[in-house]
Amino acid sequence: MTKAPAAMHTAEPAEPAEPVAPKAWHSIHKTLADPLRIKLLEALWEEPRSARELADRLGMPADRLYYHLGQLERAGLIRVGEYRPRGRGKVERVYTAVEVEPPGDAGPEETAAFLGAVLEATTVELSTAYQAKAAGRRREVTVHRSALRLTEPALAELRGHIERLGTQCAQDEAEGTWARFVVALVDLEDRPQ
Repeated sequence: MTKAPAAMHTAEPAEPAEPVAPKAWHSIHKTLADPLRIKLLEALWEEPRSARELADRLGMPADRLYYHLGQLERAGLIRVGEYRPRGRGKVERVYTAVEVEPPGDAGPEETAAFLGAVLEATTVELSTAYQAKAAGRRREVTVHRSALRLTEPALAELRGHIERLGTQCAQDEAEGTWARFVVALVDLEDRPQ
């Protein structure tokens, strides 16, 4: 993977990230319905990139991406993190992913729609990985699905392990190939009060 230059210069400060507005929250799952937007968002989860860098990564012209970047920005999934000088007085926007979770006042349907979009994005990634494998490229895919019996202490311990592993492997200085790490712990029955 090619990294963006380590030293980025900001011509003017970017606006601070604002929380996702309720209207934007309702459109997140619609925004993620487009596979190209999912690919853009995934690339920005790896590291901040300009439209030109995203175009190079995806192998398409940058002018095809601006509409989709605008849709992701309006939905609150990405923001302009900085403005990078390009020479001759021009600057380019460097986009960064915004961590988005359902707001506390989201209803069950909204939360399910958001999480469904996350799982749909994962389905696209699985499909892409298996297509790459079929084309002779090396992609590792591990899916584990099982039912566990977890007491409250065991659930807390498992969550702690998952959080530590995710934090450790997501650090900027971590080496290796980017991989999607998705874990869903879903109670299949009510827990004792």
